[in-house]
Amino acid sequence: MFKRARNTAKSADWRSTFARRVLTALLAVVLLPAVAASVEAGDPLLAYGARIVGDDARTRIVIDFDREPRFSVHYIANPERIVIDLPATAFGFPAKDLAARGLFKDIRYGKMDEESARIVLTTAGPVKLALAKVQADEAGKGHRLVLDAEMIDKQAFAELVKTQSWSDRTEAAQTTSAIPAPEKAAPGDFVIAVDAGHGGIDTGAIGVDTKTEEKQVTLAFAKALTDRLNKEPGIKAFLTREDDEFLSLSQRVLIARQNHAGLFISLHADTLKQKDIRGATVYTISDKASDKLAADLAERENLSDQIAGKETVAEPPEVADILLDLTRRETQAFSISLAESVLNSFKDQVGTINNPHRHAGFRVLQAPDVPSILLELGFLSNAEDEKLLLDETWRGKTVGLLTEAVKRYRAAVMANGG
Repeated sequence: MFKRARNTAKSADWRSTFARRVLTALLAVVLLPAVAASVEAGDPLLAYGARIVGDDARTRIVIDFDREPRFSVHYIANPERIVIDLPATAFGFPAKDLAARGLFKDIRYGKMDEESARIVLTTAGPVKLALAKVQADEAGKGHRLVLDAEMIDKQAFAELVKTQSWSDRTEAAQTTSAIPAPEKAAPGDFVIAVDAGHGGIDTGAIGVDTKTEEKQVTLAFAKALTDRLNKEPGIKAFLTREDDEFLSLSQRVLIARQNHAGLFISLHADTLKQKDIRGATVYTISDKASDKLAADLAERENLSDQIAGKETVAEPPEVADILLDLTRRETQAFSISLAESVLNSFKDQVGTINNPHRHAGFRVLQAPDVPSILLELGFLSNAEDEKLLLDETWRGKTVGLLTEAVKRYRAAVMANGG
């Protein structure tokens, strides 16, 4: 019948053929959108691929769909979960492709009813989707749903649960960071993250005489430095950890970035085999270590996550991102400037080792947009350094000198339009 219809059409005169083509075009304009909508409403989406990467600070989930999915995001407490609601969806990828890891300890997905499906992400702690969006596949094979999760604090998660609306069927979640600015931070404040090295199960170094744990030394110094900095107008400092808790290296970096820190100062008091070496050292990040001492120290510090059984995940290469590379170079220059300011402040006041500014690949200094230093206050392997590290008078003096260094750095940044 179809072939006969074509033959009849061919035998018609050109006016009839033209009229029929015009009518067909008009019908297509009117009817095809309705037909497409009907197909979309009647046929389930196909989720044909998935992948998950990340660690206990940030985790990304990507799900491939045959066409653009509409979705909504909600949060549930006790236990903490993130719920992704979708239209009817057929999940066609292997379960192993979306196995729980990083921030998620359990991931489930499936059909809710004839018109809806759901993904439930059970988290290891308070988490928010800092990014949730749909984007077209570059190869034209459909669309992908991208979910970027970040750790947040309990108060921020409770606020998400409290203020959300389950009737909200928006196509994407909010894309702003969930951790608020530090308490009492005012617009224009210079924000500083003070990081007490180690903590919890990771005790750090042990004192040669008193057997004092490094995590205690760094926390006491961090609290004193934070209190002193907060007495300065226009400066707001906060602690990455306020008590004896373990934070992974990635978590420390993320906390600084989420709080929009303009500086990151990580405090340590390590041990060395050479017990005669003493004094402070300031480290900045570099792909290549300045010397063997710096390389060995970075290797030990970077093992912190393994002590707590945390998986170390290498960041994906981003060499193609020219803007990010420029940001890192600028940040590194600022970090070096801060290190020099600290050492100038310490000169003739606080003992330092030979060549006190060194560099290596410290993971805790890896924030691409936050100038960062790692300050070795001294060495617990040296009896004289150990005495100073436990002395409140020395601590107060050193905190004051560090504060002056930060103030000079801030003044220089502001003078250059920073």
